Amino acid sequence: MKTFTPAHTDLNASNIILGLMRILELDDEAIRTLVGTARDSGINFFDHADVYGGDHGCERRFGEAITLTEAERESVIIQSKVGLRKGYFDFSKEHILRSVDESLTALNTPYLDTLLLHRPDALVEPDEVAEAFDALQGAGKVRNFGVSNHTPMQVELLKRSISQPLVFNQVQLSITHAPIIAAGVAANMAGLDQSIDRDNGILDYSRLNDMTLQAWSPFQKGFFDGVFLGDRENYADLNDIIDELAATHGVTPTAIAVAWITRHPANIQVVLGTTTPQRVRDSAAGSDLPLSREDWYRLFTAAGHVVP
Repeated sequence: MKTFTPAHTDLNASNIILGLMRILELDDEAIRTLVGTARDSGINFFDHADVYGGDHGCERRFGEAITLTEAERESVIIQSKVGLRKGYFDFSKEHILRSVDESLTALNTPYLDTLLLHRPDALVEPDEVAEAFDALQGAGKVRNFGVSNHTPMQVELLKRSISQPLVFNQVQLSITHAPIIAAGVAANMAGLDQSIDRDNGILDYSRLNDMTLQAWSPFQKGFFDGVFLGDRENYADLNDIIDELAATHGVTPTAIAVAWITRHPANIQVVLGTTTPQRVRDSAAGSDLPLSREDWYRLFTAAGHVVP
């Protein structure tokens, strides 16, 4: 498992993250098996959000099933997100502080290693966010901060007020849903939809500003359109190449899909959403798999992206 230290932190982070948004209905033993499989595979980074499972439901199930000693707690990275509410977004100081306290109680932990602001709040008051971050850091409740699904200018607006580095930005990315990469490849090509920059240069901005991107839905065709792995009706050529590379490297197609992301020099982390232990193992095999430049681009073009 490849690990690295994200800029502005002292974390030793795996480049694969286990997302726990689907554990609400799992029993304690199933949760322990899932988390244990991740840790045995070298994954030490676990992603939550206050809304997963409704009102801290998945965080609560994690806290009920997983008991960590002080030393064990220091060996894992627990991340949660705040700000996404039913029908609206809320980055108010009051909501951030209250939700973090509820997350800590649900997770049965004295602190979060990382807190992300979950999707941009159009009514955000950066000074209010700054007050919340200062209070959380000062109380030892949150050690690092970041955002999710934010554009560069939204990040810059926050940075004008807050004193803490914004370490992470969690965004959607897969081989088939890769506008943050594909637009740059086809820059300056009038008439080609791929060349339209819909993310304001988020990939290059993140690299220039030492922000680590985290890729959610790494197997999705598009925005919750189902997975591309095994979809031969729409992605026959892509799956043929994935299968070929999987056989060459002695891994599963899942590992190749992960490796396409982890191969990128931006040190992008992959956020898994599975509750299947074997899928965790298969994904972990793609952590540091050495895809060649040629094979990376073969996958890229087979997914429908243009290389001019």
